[in-house]
Amino acid sequence: MSTEAPSTIRLLLVDDEWLVRAGLRTMLSGQPDIDIVGEAADGSTVAALAQQSGANVVLMDIRMPKVNGLEATIALRSMAEPPQVIMLTTFDTDDLVLRSLQAGASGFLLKDTPPADLIASLRKVVAGEPILSPSITRKLIVRFTDPGDRRTKATEQFDLLTAGEQRVAIAVARGMSNAAIAEELFVSIATVKSHISHILEKLAFNNRVQIALLVHDALPGEVL
Repeated sequence: MSTEAPSTIRLLLVDDEWLVRAGLRTMLSGQPDIDIVGEAADGSTVAALAQQSGANVVLMDIRMPKVNGLEATIALRSMAEPPQVIMLTTFDTDDLVLRSLQAGASGFLLKDTPPADLIASLRKVVAGEPILSPSITRKLIVRFTDPGDRRTKATEQFDLLTAGEQRVAIAVARGMSNAAIAEELFVSIATVKSHISHILEKLAFNNRVQIALLVHDALPGEVL
């Protein structure tokens, strides 16, 4: 049985460019809470590597020549205990970004993200915190989906939530941590976590990013 603390990041690097993987390994391997457990140059091997290595976070390139990051993310989500996936992209206009988030990725980062921000994002995602800013979420949604159909469906889903769950969902969409949500709503962190779990289960979502997408669709004025 592993003796690692739950916060330890067991990281799998996935990028078809060797230099990118080498740069990420150099940047991240000195962190005491980050253990790089494997690398892959193509999405076809990611699910098997994640299973073998026990990775709990995958840094995933979106565009790869054989199996892309979207397909690999879908494969990961079929695992019994899937790792968190952070998509890496060169441009925030990549049309695969939104589809990746809808497939269950926990967020995305640009490849020129400063090292300190990248490390902070890894720590947030393994702790279950949001890593996608509301402004980027809105940009993606507006660019790649139809606003009319999207809002109708999102409103129907949002109305399935209780009042307490709706308040927590709005706070998640604002990029707030569990502790900040608890303080703002005058509830315990355990209550916040319970609401988030219920939202995910009720709407068949994989993570907080999908909650944020829903709120942006249903109540765009609440999070601008």
